[in-house]
Amino acid sequence: MTGNCYRVAIILLVTQAAPLTGQRSELPDTVTVETGSLRVRGLVWRPRGSGPFPAVIFNHGSYSIDDPMGADEAATVGSAFADHGYVLLFLFRQGTGLSAGHGTSDGDQMASALATSGQAGRDTVQLRLLDGEEMDQALAGLRLLRERPDVDASHIAVAGHSFGGSLSLLMLERDAAPRAAVIFGGAAGSWEQSPSLRARLTAVVRRTSAPVFFIHAANDYSTASGKALALELRRLQKPYLLRIYPPVGRTSRDGHNLVYRSVATWQGDVFAFLDRYVRD
Repeated sequence: MTGNCYRVAIILLVTQAAPLTGQRSELPDTVTVETGSLRVRGLVWRPRGSGPFPAVIFNHGSYSIDDPMGADEAATVGSAFADHGYVLLFLFRQGTGLSAGHGTSDGDQMASALATSGQAGRDTVQLRLLDGEEMDQALAGLRLLRERPDVDASHIAVAGHSFGGSLSLLMLERDAAPRAAVIFGGAAGSWEQSPSLRARLTAVVRRTSAPVFFIHAANDYSTASGKALALELRRLQKPYLLRIYPPVGRTSRDGHNLVYRSVATWQGDVFAFLDRYVRD
């Protein structure tokens, strides 16, 4: 990036993957995060060596009993970040993955609200989760990450996918530690249906000073959220980056899951962004 670090990039492109640092990730550590009465689990991938290393907490999307997390999703992200020299905490929030049986997943809570109270009820539950119990778990995970001896607590970022992308943005107003955020398909499935979520996320980007990287595949459920939030940051002359990559797979679901399905597509841009704003 050049000049005063503002970047306008609303484009369709194919990006070459950045070369790996030569570091190989070890097997992940399993950690436990306590918030209130809940004990949720996470996996931590780290580069080889003693560190301290820059670090990222990754917030996954919403899942349910009928739509569980894929078995290799955490490892796909964790290995990519560790191979590029970052410690990564993949936190399994309540009722999901390694935290199944500990609380009710956000996807099941929102599905129940939709069935009983319609779209407005779902939107209400979604915002309650984002600002309440799911936020509490994410912030507790961030504290745990900062306290690890192999982590440089002054060089931390947040990243998230879908619901977890919205959560990552909202974390920027609750904790001053993250130096940047990477948002994969944030709010892509809810942006156009939820005026309250649009207003909430727009308000938070107006207040944040951290650079934000918005990422979509062209065949995501929608790219409107990333475009609108990037445009707001551009209006305010705040640092941001937006990438709309070519379609991934054949369906909107495939495109929405770009983060897991095509690491080679995004890694060059993401690690250049993080190296600039987090590592340096």
